[in-house]
Amino acid sequence: MSNLSGYIYLLLTIILGIISNGFLKSTNGFTNIMPTIFCIITIIVAIFFMAKAMNVIPVGFTYATYGGLTITAVTLFGVFKYNQIPNLYGIIGIALIIIGIILLNTLGKTS
Repeated sequence: MSNLSGYIYLLLTIILGIISNGFLKSTNGFTNIMPTIFCIITIIVAIFFMAKAMNVIPVGFTYATYGGLTITAVTLFGVFKYNQIPNLYGIIGIALIIIGIILLNTLGKTS
């Protein structure tokens, strides 16, 4: 498997993670059956793609990138869909997550 395919799997993982976590609130604590099924299926497929990405990309890089970008995107999703605006500390935290992802993927090394 090539590096490009690993990053394509990672991108699909991130997209599915955003979709699953973004719509988790609509499950109403897993009492609404259709959104619950949708969230379960999307997160299972996301984990499958993450496993495929980890065949090429180191585990720490894969999971840190997935986690950080998913957190950032779901926060933005909350801003636009639910009008949940983070305070200054939340914005600083998100900025630090993004900086961490950039540092990890540009300067981070594995042996």
